[in-house]
Amino acid sequence: MDRVMVNSLKRTTLTLSLLLAASLALSACGRKGDLDPPNTPVDQQNKRDSKVAPVADKPFLLDPLL
Repeated sequence: MDRVMVNSLKRTTLTLSLLLAASLALSACGRKGDLDPPNTPVDQQNKRDSKVAPVADKPFLLDPLL
């Protein structure tokens, strides 16, 4: 009977670990850029008011997959 509980605990722990890993990986998905304040017109979204020149976009290894 003890062995059944240990296997069940291992399976539950593995399942929860995989769900946690998947949720952490997917939480990084989203739109690149600043957060938009509410009710911002479309043409003003993701625009910065800084005098600093924009940094060139660096390619990432997985960019072709996206």
